[in-house]
Amino acid sequence: MGHAPAWLTSSLIYLGAAVLVVPLSRALGLGSIIGYLAAGIAIGPWGLGLVSSVQEVLHFAEFGVVLMLFLVGLELEPDRLWALRRPIFGWGSAQVLGCAAVLFLAGWLAGASWQVALVAALGLSLSSTAIALNVFGERNLLPTASGQAGFSILLFQDVAAIPILALLPLLAEGSAHEPISGAARALQAAKIVGVIAGIVFGGRLLLRPVLRWIARSNTPEIFTAAALLLVVAIAALMQFVGLSMALGAFLAGVLLAESEYRRELETDIEPFKGLLLGLFFIAVGMSIDFGVLMAQPVLMAAVVVGFLVLKFAVIYGLGMAMDVPFQQRPVFTLLLAQGGEFAFVVFQAAGPDVLPPATSSLLIGAVALSMLVSPLLLVVIDKYVLPRYSRGKSSGLEEISEQQEAKVVICGFGRYGQIVGRVLSAQGLKVTVLDHDPDTVEGLREFGFRVFYGDATRLDLLRIAGAGNAKAVVVAVDDIDQSLEIVDLVRENFPQAAIIARARNVSHLYQLRDRGVEHIEREVFESTLRSARSVLEVLGWPAHEAREQVMRFRERNLKLTAEAYPHYKDRAKLIAVAKEGRQQFQEQMAREREERQKRLGATWDRSQD
Repeated sequence: MGHAPAWLTSSLIYLGAAVLVVPLSRALGLGSIIGYLAAGIAIGPWGLGLVSSVQEVLHFAEFGVVLMLFLVGLELEPDRLWALRRPIFGWGSAQVLGCAAVLFLAGWLAGASWQVALVAALGLSLSSTAIALNVFGERNLLPTASGQAGFSILLFQDVAAIPILALLPLLAEGSAHEPISGAARALQAAKIVGVIAGIVFGGRLLLRPVLRWIARSNTPEIFTAAALLLVVAIAALMQFVGLSMALGAFLAGVLLAESEYRRELETDIEPFKGLLLGLFFIAVGMSIDFGVLMAQPVLMAAVVVGFLVLKFAVIYGLGMAMDVPFQQRPVFTLLLAQGGEFAFVVFQAAGPDVLPPATSSLLIGAVALSMLVSPLLLVVIDKYVLPRYSRGKSSGLEEISEQQEAKVVICGFGRYGQIVGRVLSAQGLKVTVLDHDPDTVEGLREFGFRVFYGDATRLDLLRIAGAGNAKAVVVAVDDIDQSLEIVDLVRENFPQAAIIARARNVSHLYQLRDRGVEHIEREVFESTLRSARSVLEVLGWPAHEAREQVMRFRERNLKLTAEAYPHYKDRAKLIAVAKEGRQQFQEQMAREREERQKRLGATWDRSQD
């Protein structure tokens, strides 16, 4: 028998490591990113040694970051991007230059040459776009003040990486670099301008007709291939002229943000982005050089802690200047304080003429360790820091704070929560409404509703929204798992508040009852009964009899639901109880129909035909 191809063996190793480690990491409450990093360490050169070509994997996996920025661009229309130009270039440059200046000073004072200190400072000033945007997205923070500020700074870093790489050859010591002629510089600039102009105008004029033509072929797999081809082609063009692949993909996404194919593109590319980002984090885990760590553990710890603390101080101050809400600053600061994937590129591109190999390994290891440590620090912040922040004086989220005297908190303001809120508002009652869909929040505010953006499954936001003083919490979210999570949080942390819950179905109702919720309404039960009553009336039933029969069905259904509740975890018993109850009800209704037909005679009977 022959040997399996190398790509097949590698795929087996990567997928096996991810499938085994990531669910375990999430079950322990550590998040998926730590799981991917741990999987990479386990299969890498310093773990089981199953994979050795770390750099090849890292270069391939960087395409996950490219796809992620394309999807971010799809969510950001050109008008919104133009509105962000000041934070991108203003606050973005303040972060990069501020962090680089502080880190350069620290490196120079520690005894490094000014060239080494400058390269190290510039590389370490960059942050992980992959981890930061992933966390912002998971926490529904992108539309918030911290998410917009973080996104602006990360986007500027992608732009700043270009002049940083251009600067590296000028810092080489003792090397005879040929001077670049003015003509060569002009040609390079013309290439850059031409490619960007081509992407902008081509995206405006050509992409929609091409996508429309492909969509008409009614072959979904070809549309998926076209979506990937689009991103790959633009990334290749940007790399050809020496620009950031991720920046080009982001630009393409912005140009398609107003396209009718936006959602289809998102749906097609999302799975590839997730897999490649996971592979990227695995590659980062594999790239950690534990040999350098074990040879100089004190120095490595000093570098990691030192640059994290210095960046944390600068970025926290920047967050205050940017008016990032008080409660969001710890997460915002940590996500930007860690090292970034582009630092690997900077330190490798510097070469031995600028960075000695030992220093380069030390810095690359420090960046990788910071990316490993930051998700762990995020868990610590969630458990120990944010609860204290939410109990402390708030300098942010003023709009929600204004509503803290409200006695009712509504979680979820879709078609169900809106009716509840409108009834309460009509009675002059103040309510605090949390919804995690920014489009819903923006749309309802235009109609004058007091709705606030927030994920109600987060304990700190529930506290800020005033759940600690509320008499009632209405759980009206669509998702069953989120609904149960909110109920658990409220029962554990705000026992004074009565819970009024929306049940999607009978199974959801039973799970809510298990948690002691007394006020539960099935979301379409009453409206469907009214529809059934209307059907009977259309068929010729007198209105009072139609109403009576529907009410009897309602009472019987509620009774049967209550009788079946003790057995809902035993499927066989549940089915038996339900069948027996339904049969008894049908027999009773059949007898009543016969009596009614005898009483009303043939006239009623003919109306049924």
